[in-house]
Amino acid sequence: MPWDLDGKLVVGISSRALFDLEEENRIFETEGLDAYRKYQREHENDILRPGTAFPLVKALHRLNSNDKRLTEIIIMSRNSADTSLRIFNSISHYGLDISRAALVSGASISKYLNAFKTDLYLSYNEHEVQEAINAGVAAGIICSGTDLSIDPNQEVQQIRIAFDGDAVIFSGEAERIYKEQGLKAFEDYERTNAQQLLPEGPFAKLLKTLSMVQSQFPDGEGPIRLALVTSRNAPAHERVVRTLRAWDVRIDEIFFLGGIQKSEVLAAFGANIFFDDQTVHTDPASHLVPSARVPYPYGQLQ
Repeated sequence: MPWDLDGKLVVGISSRALFDLEEENRIFETEGLDAYRKYQREHENDILRPGTAFPLVKALHRLNSNDKRLTEIIIMSRNSADTSLRIFNSISHYGLDISRAALVSGASISKYLNAFKTDLYLSYNEHEVQEAINAGVAAGIICSGTDLSIDPNQEVQQIRIAFDGDAVIFSGEAERIYKEQGLKAFEDYERTNAQQLLPEGPFAKLLKTLSMVQSQFPDGEGPIRLALVTSRNAPAHERVVRTLRAWDVRIDEIFFLGGIQKSEVLAAFGANIFFDDQTVHTDPASHLVPSARVPYPYGQLQ
């Protein structure tokens, strides 16, 4: 009987997002494919260090038990099968629950995302992530915080995911007004449209999927905790609350920061990953928590 991905949270992740492959990537970019392939073969039994998205993947394992699987993690890599053995050896070493992969030997991954019913795709490859977003799949470009320490042995008690609001969960409509016309015009627009729901952004579907998983557990006992960390503040808060209420989405913690730096709040929340569309937020945050930048669909935020 075929394995059914319907009803599961499917996360596609590149090998470089899961493991620290910066030296290997440098070899590929400076010496070429043959040198990279040779290096990987020679180091096949050398275990890779955890990468930026490792804590999220380890946390997601909490959704699975012997009798019920709510999530499926799939390696989606531009590596070939020949160079992938080191990846699978490292997966086995850390005891990660990953057995499936799409290895495309340099071809585009994005065209396979919908075939795998992917809910979230994480990669360092900006082009692939942009193509995923354009195809309607929530996706993030992994940010490297050089001083971010990841302990592979740390036990994860709860999956903690933090989102920005505008241009991530919601559309970029309000953000565009702020950029083009300034803060006063943005606040006036929000007062006028306080009763109108915010349109969906590129991560709205993922948020609803996560909320659906949450709903299978009693309040306070679920394995997922979600946070909205937004630069909005009053009077721009009302549309957010009304929209989440209409979507029947449970956000456990909401922070209306009104321009306050997000990094310390994210660290206090203990995010396993944070999604934001602006480098002014993801760059500082990436030094404290795993972070990913969300590109907006082509032409919709200009």
